[in-house]
Amino acid sequence: MDKPTTSNIDTIARTCIAVRLRLLNRVVTNFYDDALRPLGLKVSQLNILIVTAKLCLARPAQVCDILQLDTSTLSRNVKPLQAHGWLEVVPDEDARTQPFRLTPQGRRLIEKAVPAWEEAQRQATELLGDEGIALLDKAAKKLRQAKAQG
Repeated sequence: MDKPTTSNIDTIARTCIAVRLRLLNRVVTNFYDDALRPLGLKVSQLNILIVTAKLCLARPAQVCDILQLDTSTLSRNVKPLQAHGWLEVVPDEDARTQPFRLTPQGRRLIEKAVPAWEEAQRQATELLGDEGIALLDKAAKKLRQAKAQG
């Protein structure tokens, strides 16, 4: 088996899009998670609460589709939200689908989270700048269009 050349290693180390995206994701996620930690919340969980609030009655498949999550990741994030009383399962004729909705406590938590979210948003904006945010918006729009066509 051929060993990778130093040139190939350097090229991958310098240009890999996945590595740079993952690094950016970890740094930005940490801004939000650090800000939300006093509320006992992670940004991934806040996103689920927000999507649920927008849907009113959220079906797991819908939430997975919107947030591009697999079902086990959604389930792992929803359990503590239910345990804290921020989400509640709504009985359904198909017990496997287990739709859920935001509780009044969940709605209050979102309101309490706004200042922390705003601070994290400020930090992320400072890091990325207007140009970086514009590029993220453009990439997200391309993803949505590709998904709509696919």
